[in-house]
Amino acid sequence: MFVDKAKIYVKGGDGGDGLVAFRRELYVPEGGPAGGDGGKGGDVVFRVDEGLRTLMDFRYQRHFKAPRGEKGRNKSQHGADADDLVVRVPPGTVVYDDTTGEMLADLTAHGQEVVIAKGGRGGRGNTRFKSPANTAPAIAENGEEGQERWVRLELKVMADVGLVGFPSVGKSTLLSVVSAAQPKIGAYPFTTLTPNLGVVKVSEERSFVMADLPGLIEGAHEGVGLGHEFLRHVERTRIIVHVVDMSGMEGRDPFDDWVKINEELKLYNEKLAERPQIVAANKMDMPEAAGNLVSFREKAEAARPGIEIMPISSLTREGVPELLYRVADLLDSLPDPAEQALAEAAEAEEEGVVYRMGDRPSDRSFRITRDNEVFVVESESIEKLLKRTQFGSYEAVMRFARILRNLGVDAELRKRGAKDGSTIRIGDFEFEFFEGGSDQYLFDDR
Repeated sequence: MFVDKAKIYVKGGDGGDGLVAFRRELYVPEGGPAGGDGGKGGDVVFRVDEGLRTLMDFRYQRHFKAPRGEKGRNKSQHGADADDLVVRVPPGTVVYDDTTGEMLADLTAHGQEVVIAKGGRGGRGNTRFKSPANTAPAIAENGEEGQERWVRLELKVMADVGLVGFPSVGKSTLLSVVSAAQPKIGAYPFTTLTPNLGVVKVSEERSFVMADLPGLIEGAHEGVGLGHEFLRHVERTRIIVHVVDMSGMEGRDPFDDWVKINEELKLYNEKLAERPQIVAANKMDMPEAAGNLVSFREKAEAARPGIEIMPISSLTREGVPELLYRVADLLDSLPDPAEQALAEAAEAEEEGVVYRMGDRPSDRSFRITRDNEVFVVESESIEKLLKRTQFGSYEAVMRFARILRNLGVDAELRKRGAKDGSTIRIGDFEFEFFEGGSDQYLFDDR
């Protein structure tokens, strides 16, 4: 089954927790802190595998979670970093953040990789908190949570040649006679509902991939019929073979059909208007075809000077070999798609955004609201710091309280009316507020 859309959940591995430990050796009195850092969580990495042609596997597995890093160890040993989780995807896969709609990656070349969900950084052990003022700290951090998101995958078929045209013009028949592909063929519109791929062998050393793309209709760029489902596959093709029914059956005008399809391609993506195109004037074995071809050629050359028009008959195979050789020659004159895709990926990576995750809030902004009698402190950076704090340690609690005080959270709470015993909520964490004491908060993990 051909599947070209999928929605999956990905989560980078959590970082390992830092360790609180001290040296305990016979001849080393007061040995000091010896807790190591936790290891980094694994990333979720998408890797292109040219052996895949569909997103079918994602129908059966929709959740991908990378392993978490190991906890810190005694004797100041760091926990091991977790291995990355590699998810194989077919070439032509476009990855979007399902929440924001942002495009995260456009994967086209075999072996191309991109990190979709980053693993969390490991928490620091108490060795890292040693200072002249505190030579034996009992503070360590929890590992940072790995990035998580729902992503939407869309597959745009990677083919050298795309067959386009109105329904029932003979695209599937042409593909079936030039390759081993066996698309469904019928005398009714929209016989083909999904792209069919076939390898066309011109000679022992020359071959290319041809895609039979489902028939387009007027208004396809606005989603009429299955327009968007069809048109996005055309974007990947290097050459467009526009199949036109020259028989004029059902009262259709071949030139009018050709103009309408080209207009749909242009309205969907202006770059498609610049794509090399060959017109395959099909069904030349029919009685009216020769006369229609003469008229079509005059109008088409006037509308688009230099357009290549090759008469063929998929039924009798007349003109088909000449079409294939011309397509192969044209492909040889175009840039290598794999090298071009890798160059574009490298350029995008150089211009990409680098994200750094600090242990203390870099964004000092916060907002305080009321939920009945509860004061709610809203700040993404403070919530992140809260999750990294090990509240089983008194020193860690005092450190977190000092950071809140330095950020001005205490003063703002008092201004908003917080008094002794008031309940304060940060994320999923609630605690009591005590005004004026050395330790302003009584933490209670609920």
